[in-house]
Amino acid sequence: MAVSLTVLASGSRGNSAVVSSSRTRLLVDAGLSCRETFKRMRSVGFEPDKLDAIVISHEHSDHVAGLAVLAKKLGIPVFITASTCTAWQRALPDARRSVASSRPPQPLLPRRETFQAGRSFTVGDIEISSFTIPHDAADPVGFTFRAEGLKLGIVTDLGYMPASISEHVRGCDLLMIESNHDLEMLRGGPYPWSVKQRVMSRVGHLSNEALADFFTGDYDGGAAYLVLAHLSEHNNHPEVARRAAERALDGKRTLVHNRLALAMQDEALAPILL
Repeated sequence: MAVSLTVLASGSRGNSAVVSSSRTRLLVDAGLSCRETFKRMRSVGFEPDKLDAIVISHEHSDHVAGLAVLAKKLGIPVFITASTCTAWQRALPDARRSVASSRPPQPLLPRRETFQAGRSFTVGDIEISSFTIPHDAADPVGFTFRAEGLKLGIVTDLGYMPASISEHVRGCDLLMIESNHDLEMLRGGPYPWSVKQRVMSRVGHLSNEALADFFTGDYDGGAAYLVLAHLSEHNNHPEVARRAAERALDGKRTLVHNRLALAMQDEALAPILL
């Protein structure tokens, strides 16, 4: 099997993807329930028991809602930073963390593997590099994955695109990147002003316009595939996001080298093979 990315879900109601090589399969984030994760994996031909590890970007519920059950059911390592793990556990309902008897509580992540943001680690034949992203979480990270001479990047949930992240994603053969909201739709949309301010802040989410600036500026233009991710259901529209990206890419390189896909909230994308 070739190196591939399969986006199981992307959006404010749950985020999860599978990165695969010939020998290794990783679940990146666990924002769907265990049942829904398994259902969507099987819908695209993946068996959940073939997963080798879970990799977590940050503790917000749309990225970890199914983590505890998935970790227990699959019995595979979970790679997570210490600060993210602590923040996730603190956010769990008290009933989940209380001790119901005199016996010692069972660990929520029996096979936890802690990594530090900015460090690299390896699972099977996939080398994973992590890097800090600007988002309002305890220790949020983006990832690049290297296997079989190819490089994939997953970068969502960031308020802006610093030069450091541009460097991390340079040379990606496939890049999944946030295109969360259209600024005018957000300003005129239904969210309370406090939420709008949070989304537009430098630790919020990347707008179509900010992504377009990246595409016309620091983006190296080399990816065979671009996946627009984490689109807001209320403050964006798939065609609005697509047009903004295509206009920005048009003067950079032909779309032959930047084939666009849009990640969806309610169904898995077919695997993108490299």
